[in-house]
Amino acid sequence: MAELAVTAPEFVHVLTLQVDPPWRRLPPAQREEDLDAFRRVFQRATEEVRTLTYSMVGLRPDADLLLVRFAASLDALETSASLLLRAGVGRSMRVAHSWIGLIRQSQYTKRPTGQEQGLRTGDRAAYLVVYPFTKTHEWYQLSRETRQGMMSEHIRIGHDYPQVRQLLAHSTGLDDQEFIVAYETDDLTVFQDLVVALRETEARRFTLRDSPTLTAISRSLEDALALLG
Repeated sequence: MAELAVTAPEFVHVLTLQVDPPWRRLPPAQREEDLDAFRRVFQRATEEVRTLTYSMVGLRPDADLLLVRFAASLDALETSASLLLRAGVGRSMRVAHSWIGLIRQSQYTKRPTGQEQGLRTGDRAAYLVVYPFTKTHEWYQLSRETRQGMMSEHIRIGHDYPQVRQLLAHSTGLDDQEFIVAYETDDLTVFQDLVVALRETEARRFTLRDSPTLTAISRSLEDALALLG
């Protein structure tokens, strides 16, 4: 698999939004007006923020729309999020989940391949699975060599499932979790097989938190908004 050059750190923001149920009972014309206003603001923000859109309608009780947003600065992410929440249907949305991190070189993968660059390159897969992740304190008391050995096993198993691509964002010092882990795949069964295999590794013993797990379907902004109501 071809290696990719390491790029400058980039901010990533995982944002899920839930529509207030009363909005769905508004007259169709009003709902369409609200969707159009949200759509216009979303499109204007693309100059500074690159956004991937996913739908979660009915898949969870607390979120309908999932956005994965990339920008060179946290300021751009905040400003664009504020505009979205003040535009049209955005006024009838609440923030259900909001995780921020930096995409930067991993200390355990010196030569990342395309499989470790999910969401940043190539075409989008049908499904996204994303969650916050934190290691235990004991993990960081291990020697660097011991940790590298466990992570090498972890990476090797991941490479056995090329149908699954991963993105890792570093949140330490910026958010409650240490990492944001995102996987994209066209086959959720294969992804589940990967998760089962990873649970049997030694590194799994040092996982403190890896929930909530958000599973979403990749959709264009137009399709995702149409499903809102």
